[in-house]
Amino acid sequence: MQVQSEAISDISYDAQRSKLFVTFDDGDAYIYVGVPGDVHRSFIDADSKGRFFAFEIRDRYPYNRI
Repeated sequence: MQVQSEAISDISYDAQRSKLFVTFDDGDAYIYVGVPGDVHRSFIDADSKGRFFAFEIRDRYPYNRI
C-alpha cells in the first residue's frame, strides 16, 4: 500500500506470518518479523510514518533487507 510520507513509500503486511514490509523512498526495502497486527494498523494510521517507524518499529523487531 503506497503511503504519503517523506521517508516511506510503501507499507505491506502479511498477517498470517506477522511480517511487515517497508519500502523507503530511496528504494531500500525491508521485512520486519514478529510485528503484531495492531502495530501495523497504528503505523498505517500514524500522522508521521517516519516518526512512528523510528520509535515503534526500528530496533524493536528482527529484519532483513530485501
